[in-house]
Amino acid sequence: MKILLDECVTKKLITYLVNYEVTTVSKKNWNGLRNGELMKKAEEDSFDIFLTIDKKMLHQQNFSEYNLIVVVLDSPSSEIEILKEYVQNFLNQISSFEKRKAYIITL
Repeated sequence: MKILLDECVTKKLITYLVNYEVTTVSKKNWNGLRNGELMKKAEEDSFDIFLTIDKKMLHQQNFSEYNLIVVVLDSPSSEIEILKEYVQNFLNQISSFEKRKAYIITL
């Protein structure tokens, strides 16, 4: 499963997702793309999950248009000390996610 971390998610989170192929928007040189463009690029590059902390995205996109799973960590910060607290809930739910839908992960 391929996971793309949004610009607002620290790359340090990769170390907590060791069983997955994970990269960042920055590594793909997709910085600055608007969410729709970014999701289209992710879809074209065969990513399965777009992982973000941008809660506004839940109200700004029509997820059924993209063959992706969008996951929003309901975190108040992008600091790794806080984000790592969400990882277990994310991993517990990952097998139930469906493409073309968005999910929010809480503590």
